[in-house]
Amino acid sequence: MVTSIESQLLSNTTELRAQVELIVNSTPVADAHTHLFPPEFNELCLWGIDELLTYHYLTAEALRSARVSYEQFWTMSKTDQADLVWKTLFVDNTPTSEAAQGIISVLDVLGLDTRAPDLREARAFFNSQRLAEHLDQVFDIARVSGVVMTNDPFDDAEDRLWTSNIGVDRRFSSSLRLDSLINTAHPDITRVRAFLDNWIQRRNPVYMALSLPPDFDFPSEDARDHLLREVILPTAKEHRLALTLMVGVRRGVNPQLRDAGDALGRANVAAIERLCLEYPDVKFLVTFLSRENQHELCVAARKFNNLMPFGCWWFLNNPSIVSEIVRERFELLGQSFIPQHSDARVLEQLIYKWKHARRQVADALYDSYRQLLDRGRAITPDEISRDVNRLFSGNFNDWISSC
Repeated sequence: MVTSIESQLLSNTTELRAQVELIVNSTPVADAHTHLFPPEFNELCLWGIDELLTYHYLTAEALRSARVSYEQFWTMSKTDQADLVWKTLFVDNTPTSEAAQGIISVLDVLGLDTRAPDLREARAFFNSQRLAEHLDQVFDIARVSGVVMTNDPFDDAEDRLWTSNIGVDRRFSSSLRLDSLINTAHPDITRVRAFLDNWIQRRNPVYMALSLPPDFDFPSEDARDHLLREVILPTAKEHRLALTLMVGVRRGVNPQLRDAGDALGRANVAAIERLCLEYPDVKFLVTFLSRENQHELCVAARKFNNLMPFGCWWFLNNPSIVSEIVRERFELLGQSFIPQHSDARVLEQLIYKWKHARRQVADALYDSYRQLLDRGRAITPDEISRDVNRLFSGNFNDWISSC
């Protein structure tokens, strides 16, 4: 007698592939880390073709080929900068980089000409959009159920918006980003703790976060270590917040490129291991910027169940590298990781980042299931759905709710 489960088993690889793609492409995702803001945050909410094209991923690439100096570029208006980037990367050259192909994906999904000689059509389209409705459309296209913002409690412009008691779209969760604090010399510990306690009570962040350089070490004798021990980690424990660590950025390698001038370096995963060991009651979300750190991070996560690897960001967000890292994590961690976050700063980046990410996750997941089938175990659509829901939202939501 054939059981109901046996009747659902996907023993045909064509059917298996189709089911994986259907489920991966239709499952909503909780975007664990972005730099997005809702429309209520006014000028902090970035959207539209000019913002997309002047994002630092593309300006750095365009200035490799455009016949203008850094100084000349920064004196241009944003409109002129976007025109230059479009002409340089999309008209005079074939857009083969991941960042450039991301623009093509956005334009294509929105029904715009990907071979246009200029930006008139694209600008007309975005100028015709009502932001609130456009935001809904982007979230729907990207199948994003919600995003986590990056909120700096020491940013005056952002603080003025918060204190005006604006109503924030529920799809936008706050996080407490502490880079400004970690770079402060000799802060008053008592006052800082009180300030953070108050901010957390008013803003309800889902986690605390830090961006750290490649030379980050723990324990150490520097001011950063002091702030971690005396402020950040005790605050995380008291408020039951996970601590998100993004490690490996080398700031201002070329200051002439401004925001595009940062680079990366290989970091010390052992420092994270020592943090996890010394603070077993704190949950850590950790991502490294260097490809060379990824295998070691997976192994560390096997040793510490308060360590959650997440995402492939910035210089890692290229299909060949994402594919490698996601497959490595499947092989070492099963489904106990977060495969991607968008790191989006411009609204429409959600479209391409999640479209491209879903392709890499689907490919890696299908190969895992096909190997499982070859070794004697078929899988059902319900099991695929369970796995994808865990990867796209379950792991993150469980992590931030169980601290």
